[in-house]
Amino acid sequence: MSQSHNPLQAVLDRQLPKELPAPALAAPSSTPAKFHRPVRDGRRFMGGHFEPNVLKQMKWLAVEEDTTTQKLLEEAIDLLFIKKGRGKLIER
Repeated sequence: MSQSHNPLQAVLDRQLPKELPAPALAAPSSTPAKFHRPVRDGRRFMGGHFEPNVLKQMKWLAVEEDTTTQKLLEEAIDLLFIKKGRGKLIER
């Protein structure tokens, strides 16, 4: 059975070396190292799923006030705790 000529394969055959070098294998480690952020020490993640326009508004507000969404969320949680009679819980 004859093979049809494939121009793309012909170019690849000319460009690629006949033998590819074997990739260097790193020594296996028991556990991968985690990236550590000291600013997050003693903190826990809390999140939620919102409509895209909520995220967009939050980012715009952060830009307008020259702050971060993290700080805006802290302020919002403080106000919620005060409203619900729990007092201001987040310390800055």
